[in-house]
Amino acid sequence: MASEIYHSKAIIIRPAQGYTIEMNETQPFDKISLLRLAFKGLTEDELQEMATATQLCTYPPEYVLCREGAYEEVFYIIADGDAAISKNISEEDGERVLRIAGKGDLVGEMALIQNVPRSATVRTVTDCTVLEMNKKDFETLLSRSPSMAINIIRTTLDRIRENDQMAIKVMQNTNKVLHHLDRNKLEFIQVAAHELRTPLTVLKGYVNMLRSFPEIKSNSTLGEVMEGIVKGADRMHEVVNTMLDATRIDSETLQISAVPVPLKRIFNELSGDLAKSAAERNIELIIEQDENTPSINADPSLIQKALYHLIVNAIKYTPDGGKVTLGSRPIMLENNAPGVELSVTDTGIGLEAEHYELVFEKFYQVGDVAIHSSGKTSFKGGGPGLGLAIVRGVARAHGGKVWVESSGYDEVNFPGCTFYLQLPIDPPKPPPPTPATDEPATGRTGSFKIYK
Repeated sequence: MASEIYHSKAIIIRPAQGYTIEMNETQPFDKISLLRLAFKGLTEDELQEMATATQLCTYPPEYVLCREGAYEEVFYIIADGDAAISKNISEEDGERVLRIAGKGDLVGEMALIQNVPRSATVRTVTDCTVLEMNKKDFETLLSRSPSMAINIIRTTLDRIRENDQMAIKVMQNTNKVLHHLDRNKLEFIQVAAHELRTPLTVLKGYVNMLRSFPEIKSNSTLGEVMEGIVKGADRMHEVVNTMLDATRIDSETLQISAVPVPLKRIFNELSGDLAKSAAERNIELIIEQDENTPSINADPSLIQKALYHLIVNAIKYTPDGGKVTLGSRPIMLENNAPGVELSVTDTGIGLEAEHYELVFEKFYQVGDVAIHSSGKTSFKGGGPGLGLAIVRGVARAHGGKVWVESSGYDEVNFPGCTFYLQLPIDPPKPPPPTPATDEPATGRTGSFKIYK
């Protein structure tokens, strides 16, 4: 059967004037050849039937063929020109162009097949001639011709696969950029923390020297001033050391020095160290340890640091008059190895599920940072956002894991949170040392030094 020549209908849109001008006598197109390009394997009768059910239209640049989120009933095949397919990523990022559709590409068929709104916006880039088919005719043809339905599904799946590959490539490139930025940020934090630590040490030394002067001892007002300076310097020193800890924790390269660690004693020591801070907020610290909780082989400094951050975090997000419970029990891990489970449960404001993973990311803060109060254990007090990241790094370095559970966020009923830290009795053996090379050092290997 000879191909039939059709003329497209040019459509000029003039929104300002509120009318549309249609002009015929435009460039002719061979529908059959176009459909043969778009659909491989259809018979001539099927191609002819589809050609009869469609019409050719030409649209000017910037004309919207499909609008994301809208229920529309037209399916397009690009005959000439280009159209940009874009998706609204977010309010901040706006629209992002996913791909450019050209001659022979199908546009808008998935929404018709699934009876759902458009998943993307299709906007003409140039004068664009398209082959149009309405939903009713489209469904009729699909019901009559299984081969046509399979052909459309195959074409659509190929495009989805292509889009997936493109999305994966974009994600890989984005991940490389984010990793590079993260390393730069940590390196800056490390340098800044070292630069701050030296003058802080000098400041504390001079303050302690001044406190020994008789004039200071005999003047209560000056004594209070000196105490305030010491307290502020100690707080800054702790923040700086936390920043240094975070830059050194890397689950793949952190080398631990495993020795027997009595968990019961560490819990008791931390409870005593933080008793004053908790008492200032009228928060009760409760220890509920299973008497069969064994000691573990681990790095004691790292374990103490991890538990310290968990307890401080619990106090910080528990209102005055609340409770923080420290628990431990023996367990069998997923690999049937013996281990322990440490838990810190509070009666605080709780946490939404969307934050369960994010709270363990470096520098992540729940809520508006601008309204956070200052202080190590003040209610919803601000901080560098590194404590829980350190906990996760310590858990991974010992072959364990940490997670949080909560029934939700509520500053009226205070559902609270429970943080769980599971650790094996014996940490995994470190990998064999890498043979020396001529490559420059990256500064990411070596033993971990914890700052107190």
